[in-house]
Parts: sequence; C-alpha cells; structure tokens
Amino acid sequence: MSSLTNGTLLATAAVLPDSQFVFTSTDYAVFALMLGISASIGVYFGFFAKGADTTEEYLMGGKRMKTIPIAISLVASQLSAISIMTIPAEMYAYGINWFFNVVCMVVVVPLLNYVVIPVFYNNNITNCYEYLEMRFCREVRVLQTFIFIMTMFLMLPIFIFLPSLAFSQVTGYNVHIINTVVCGICVFYTMFGGIKAVVWTDVIQAAIMVVSVVLVGVMGANRVGGLSEVLRIAGEGGRLDINFNFDATTRSTIWNIFTSATLMWAGYVGLNQSCVQRIVSLPSLGHARRSLVLFGFGFILIMFFNCFTGIVMYARFHDCDPIESGHVSKVDKMVPYFVQDTVGHLWGMPGVFISCVFSAALSTLSASINSLGGVVYFDYIKPHIRHTEHKANVIMKLFVLFAGTYCIFGGMMVEKFNSILQVLYSIGGVSFGSTCAVFLLGMLVPSSHGRAALSGVIASIAVMASIVISSWGRNHYDTLPKTTEGCPASSLNETLSSTAASLLLQSTTEAPAKDEGFSILDLTFNWYVVMGFILTWLVAVPLSYILKPKSDYKLDPKLLSPVVQPFVNYELAQGEEPHELKLEKPQKV
Repeated sequence: MSSLTNGTLLATAAVLPDSQFVFTSTDYAVFALMLGISASIGVYFGFFAKGADTTEEYLMGGKRMKTIPIAISLVASQLSAISIMTIPAEMYAYGINWFFNVVCMVVVVPLLNYVVIPVFYNNNITNCYEYLEMRFCREVRVLQTFIFIMTMFLMLPIFIFLPSLAFSQVTGYNVHIINTVVCGICVFYTMFGGIKAVVWTDVIQAAIMVVSVVLVGVMGANRVGGLSEVLRIAGEGGRLDINFNFDATTRSTIWNIFTSATLMWAGYVGLNQSCVQRIVSLPSLGHARRSLVLFGFGFILIMFFNCFTGIVMYARFHDCDPIESGHVSKVDKMVPYFVQDTVGHLWGMPGVFISCVFSAALSTLSASINSLGGVVYFDYIKPHIRHTEHKANVIMKLFVLFAGTYCIFGGMMVEKFNSILQVLYSIGGVSFGSTCAVFLLGMLVPSSHGRAALSGVIASIAVMASIVISSWGRNHYDTLPKTTEGCPASSLNETLSSTAASLLLQSTTEAPAKDEGFSILDLTFNWYVVMGFILTWLVAVPLSYILKPKSDYKLDPKLLSPVVQPFVNYELAQGEEPHELKLEKPQKV
C-alpha cells in the first residue's frame, strides 16, 4: 500500500508546476565549464605534471602537499551533495536542532589535533588502519578495513545520485544518464591525477560551493524581507525552537545531535582513511594541526549558510508549502525548487547552483574512491602478489574505475529511498560508532588489547546492525507544522493540492501501531552512532582485564595519545632508547 501511495503521489506531482524550472544555454555552459576544469586538472597531473610512479606519490602526493589546499579539500569533501541538498530541507521540515551538528566542530578539531593526529605522525602512519594492527592485532585491522569498504560501498552511490537528481529536476534529462556522465568524469581525473588532482579539483569545487551557498542564502533572505523578517517568520513557525527533550525516541534534540555529530565527525575526519590520507600527506604535525583549524573554520562558515538557507526556505514558503501544494514530490527536491524560485531569474545562477551540488558530490566521491583503492590494495591484494610500485598504481587505478561503474548502477537503488539523510545516518550508525570507539580505545586505554578490542567491535556491529535492520520502516517522524493557506486560489490547484497532500500524509506519517512503553527499535537514528560507541567500550574495557592478551602482545607507549602518555608507567627493555613524542613546530605555509 505504501509503495502504491508513493507512486500515486509522484505521478500526481509530475503534472504539477515542476515545469517552471528553467535551465538555459548559459546554465549549461556554466555547468560544462565546471566539469571541464575538473577534467583538465586530471589531465594536467596525470600527463603533464606527473611525479614518480609510486604509491606514495599517487596516494599522498609525495608528502609535499600544502596546508591551505588540504584544508580546503577536507572542507569540500565533507560538504557532499547530501549536505547541500538535504540539510536545508532538514532545517525546513524539522527546525534548527540540526545546526548543533555544525557547532560540535569546536570540540572535534581540538580532539583531533591533540588526541588523534599526533599518534599517526609520531609513528609515521599513512594508513589509519595500520595503527590498529600495530596497537592491537591483524584481525582488528582486517575487520575495520572490511567495515570501511562496506560502508563506503553503501554510501558512494548516494554521494553522486543526489546531484544527478537535482540536474534531472531542472532539465528533465534522465537521472541515470546524468549519473553516468558525471561519474565518468570523476573516475577520469581521479584515476590519472591521483591525490593531487583530487585536492586541486576540491579547491576549485569548494570555491563554487562557497559562492553558491552564500548567494542563495543572502538573496533568499533579501527576497523575504531581510534577516529580521526571516527570523520572525521562522520563530513563529517553530523553526528556531531548540529541543531539550531527553526522550530517546525524539528525532532531533540538542543532546542526540551534538553528541552523535561529535563522534561521527571525529571518526569521519580523523579516523577515516579518505581524510587521514590527506592529513598525513602534509610534511609535519604542525602543518596538519593548522590545516585542521582552517578546516574547522571553513566547515562552520559554509555549513552555517547552508543551514541558514533552510530557515530562509521556510520563511519563503511558510504559508504555501510546495510539498503539500503538490509542486514538489518529496523534501529532498525542495532545495532546487527554492533556488529556482529565488535566484532562477539571474543570469547563470541555476547553472552555478547545479555546479555547486555536483562539486560537493565530486569532491566527496573522488576522495573516497582514491582512498578506497589504497585500502583495498594494501590490505587485500598486496599480501597475495609480487608487489611493484607500477603494478600497485595500475591496480588502484583499475579499482577506481570499478568503483565509479558501481556508483552508476547503485544509483538505481538510491532512487527508491524516501529520506536520504535518514538512510545515511542509519548506515553510518552501524559502523561509525564502533570505528571511532576502537581507535580511541587504543589511544586512551593502555590496558586494552587485541582480543578485547575485537570482541567490542563485533558486539557493537552485531547489535547495531540488528537494531537498524529491525527498525527499518518502523519509525516515522512528523514534520513541524506547514500550511497552504497562502497559496494562490485556483480550483485546479486546490484539487491537486488536496490530493497530493493527503497522499503525502498517508505515505509519511502513518506508522504501525506501537506497544506502549519504550522499545529499543523506537530509538531515533540520531542515537545510533553514540550507542555503537558505548557498546564497543562497554564490552572491550571489561574484557581487557578479563581476557589475557596474546602471548606476543607488547604495548608500545608511542601508540598511545600524548594526553595519556604522561600517566602511563612502563618499563623499557634494556638497551632501548626512551620513547619520546617528537612534535614538530608549526612551519609557515
């Protein structure tokens, strides 16, 4: 019944005024220019500015990368198309609570700078999963790399499908054809240009994102009547109300958003190979720390305007909701509709926005498949072949091609999802919590060892996967109040609006009757990451004292975080030099 309802709703929406979207030849030219620049960078680094034919050059630019480009690249890759497309829609539908996902960066950056990243630099670690083998055992590394690969494979099609959906929305072209073309360009410059092409295309793409996000937010607010009017309307509509509720089933509160975001961003930026690979490509710890500080400022700036766009979007449509009026079929299509309504009359602006969304997607996709190729090769292929640097580069490039092809076909499944953000958090909830937990366990708990860590990760993954799978489709969250009272009067529009609105309500708010009392399956997806983290520690820490480590296990204090080392008592074998933490002084860029 649900699928039939959704299908009817989409059919109804299709005959409504989505056709007002206009994509002119100028917009096509702007979009083509962005793709052309990205491809040109790949050509330059792949054929004209080639370095040595080594894995270090391909994956880390020979560890000669610069601070500011790496910082910009990190910002660009975190701002995926999911951020550009779904976060304003989240703010529009559920209010300001999601903004604490941005605020948490004031905790995340110091955590990474003083607890996590020094460990990688002081042990000359270039693959973050290598740390798990050094600190615990081979089995923990293999498990975490497998989780990383599976998580990336689930997320990669989502990264690139959303911008294809936006382009399809404003041009009418088949979404899968668009997906194929853009994936092909991304694969091209990532294959041939390596990490240098990834970073420098990120710089160009970040500039496009900043211009687009700021312009849309500022011009949208100006059209509504200025900042004060936006805040007044949003306040009256409940979009500025912070939810302090401690109910674990409430979709978004300050507690679950801030806590889960802190762990998620710490894990994704500092403990995920796609980001760690770029951070350790800098020549020193000082460069890495300054790059992360710049990343934090850049992330907060762009995400602030991105969230602000969602509040402006509500102020613009507060009395004529495009979903209930039938102009837009689902909330993930709200942003392109708003952009066309707000700046569509400006020369080239629709093209700039679509370029912004694709830039966000390409930056995330290219960094992910580049690092994914390195992890797959070094962890699963290299141990079974005769390694040469040239052979390694060829294999990694072929894997990049395979990953891009997979994204094209994966988009056909993503098309069926109703809430992209919720799907993303559910996938991340299974793995991000345990990933962040096992790294911090190794860095902060000296007594932990391989057997305990492995047990903790397995328990966390098993429990969280069971919860996510069992609760799939069970929990539906009502949006904040919306109305169509201010829509232009028209008998045709009223008939279609009421039909679309009633179908939408049936497809999004009707849920199976629940038993009274709390069920773990009713837990909001915003707690998944936190719960996964807690489960890992609850199992691993006690088992560190109950189970005996392997006979050949020996703790190297250098593998502990600098904040813990002064409190750890250890004996050095005779003749060994004392382990010192060598922190390089920050150098000028």
